[in-house]
Amino acid sequence: MLRAYVFIQTEVGVTASVARRIGSLDHVTTVEMVTGPYDLVVRAEATSIDELGKLVLRPIQEVRGILRTMTCPVIDR
Repeated sequence: MLRAYVFIQTEVGVTASVARRIGSLDHVTTVEMVTGPYDLVVRAEATSIDELGKLVLRPIQEVRGILRTMTCPVIDR
């Protein structure tokens, strides 16, 4: 199972609604609001990098109110 963290910067005032919409997506396991350069940290799981892109990242990037994302796949030791 491939795990990844997606860091999301949102427009001002929409972080909570963006978090709710992303939290309802399949393969998203957690969504947390944070402070700093990003507003949300999302944890997602997929069976492959292709599935991650198709089933998680593309739907996340279609949510209105998102300015920028950064995806960090987890590398197991």
